[in-house]
Amino acid sequence: MSSRNKGICFIILSAFSFALMGACVRLAGGVPSIQKSFFRNLVAFFVALIMIVRSGDGFEIKKGNLGYMVLRATFGTLGILCNFYAVDHLVLSDASMLNKMSPFFVILFSFLLLKEKLKPAQAIAIFVAFIGSLFIIKPTFTNMELFPSVIGLCGGIGAGIAYAMVRILGQRGQKGSSVVLFFSGFSCIVTLPYLLLNYHPMTGTQILALLGAGLAAAGGQFGITAAYYHAPAKEISIYDYSQIIFSTILGYFLFGQVPDKYSVLGYVIILAMAAWMFFYNKRPEEKE
Repeated sequence: MSSRNKGICFIILSAFSFALMGACVRLAGGVPSIQKSFFRNLVAFFVALIMIVRSGDGFEIKKGNLGYMVLRATFGTLGILCNFYAVDHLVLSDASMLNKMSPFFVILFSFLLLKEKLKPAQAIAIFVAFIGSLFIIKPTFTNMELFPSVIGLCGGIGAGIAYAMVRILGQRGQKGSSVVLFFSGFSCIVTLPYLLLNYHPMTGTQILALLGAGLAAAGGQFGITAAYYHAPAKEISIYDYSQIIFSTILGYFLFGQVPDKYSVLGYVIILAMAAWMFFYNKRPEEKE
């Protein structure tokens, strides 16, 4: 299997994991988003720690990488908080779709920071996918869900910048396990003060839901980190949109949620672009 195809597999696995995480976050009910974020990342931290100990690699931040690690963790944390807020206030698949605008921003910041080449066809596909997202946001002043929709899109921006940092760290030889551990620990530390001052008591069901969210998040983090280590963002980031399918299925069966016709149109547009990019990126491989 080529390195690019491995990247595609990892990013689809990551998309499913994050869809499952979103469902678990929703199942946790009225727990504040920051508290959900803390417990989600606390579980992910220990999963990453166990994997590092078992592998014997140890935790190391290579020289010159600390700044990129902090940027990845900062924007990743902001992305999570925005996404959790959107999950609590929108249809699950809509929240996931807005968060999955991150591939657009991954490509943008990879182009600006990594100088990765961007082909016109790829730029068109991402632009049309962004237009599709507007059918989900429905940016009108009468839309009661406009604010959480904008917050959800901000989460996508934060995630996009964070994943661009992952790509930079991969090129600079930073191990993925150390990136995940640093991010999870950083997020726990910055959200801990709020938790201590505004802790919301949780039921057993809510604790189990957040445990599941943390485990799914760990799988998603390792998947996305491995994906961007194996292939450039411009070749695989579009497949991150597969989370829409998983979230739609989970939202329907777990919460009885059905997206409206405009959202469905947005999904169709974005998934069509994903299919186009698949065949477009496959052509050079066939010529070789």
